[in-house]
Amino acid sequence: MHKLSLLIRNLLMPVTVMLVPHTCRGEIRLRMPALVLAALLVLSLVGGVYMYTLAGAAFRYEPAKKELDYYKRQFAELEMTITSLSAANKEFRSLFELGDRGEVLENLNETDMGDIDMTYLKKQINQTIDTVGEIRDYLSEARDLYMATPMGWPVEGWLSSKFGYRVHPIKKSRKLHSGLDIATRPGKPVRVTADGVVSFSGRSGGNGNLVAVEHGFGYTTYYAHNKKNAVNVGQVMKRGDIVAYIGSTGSSTGPHVHYEVWKNGKSVDPMPFVKGGKW
Repeated sequence: MHKLSLLIRNLLMPVTVMLVPHTCRGEIRLRMPALVLAALLVLSLVGGVYMYTLAGAAFRYEPAKKELDYYKRQFAELEMTITSLSAANKEFRSLFELGDRGEVLENLNETDMGDIDMTYLKKQINQTIDTVGEIRDYLSEARDLYMATPMGWPVEGWLSSKFGYRVHPIKKSRKLHSGLDIATRPGKPVRVTADGVVSFSGRSGGNGNLVAVEHGFGYTTYYAHNKKNAVNVGQVMKRGDIVAYIGSTGSSTGPHVHYEVWKNGKSVDPMPFVKGGKW
């Protein structure tokens, strides 16, 4: 009991702390119990250790944050790239109804630390996207050519005169017949055989009422002897649209359409273009 009282008395014993400033002022004396002074010293030590720990964590945080931000940007770019690839691949598969697709990520590189080589990966994916894009552009051009190529019969009927030399039914002289004559009942609609733009629609001498349609890729089609033209110059046409109605205008011996196909400024036999096609 005596020792405990002595310990308490020592802890409560006043201690004077003297602060001497570097000025002309006199010293500052602080009087406090020894217990308070000890507590202040312990708190100062704990606070110092804590601040040191915070400073170390902050020092390590900045490089870690920069590295994290770098990989976040890399993965964000990769996600966008893969999304583009997925869309391009989906469109490509829809065109061909593919059952399988090529391996895109087969060349994943890893460093000794196990990190994915993001630059190489994105390069490989972008090359794949470029390839798919080139194929899509090619298919788009091929589709344009397909839609611009005359195909099928301009009207349902029967073939009354083929392409080639024949005796003209009116002039009675041998002459090249530069198209097909397709006979049918008057007033039946005549349809364009490929996408294009009307370049002529009007009266043209012995051709009677004539419609000419430019299709691009060197193709032009003509529809002659119409009872009535149904289009105007500059009108955009889709394959199967009505261009005229069957008649017998101009140098004609009966209701029919005289149908011609021209390629690069020269008339060609339309028969290969109409075979296999029908309206």
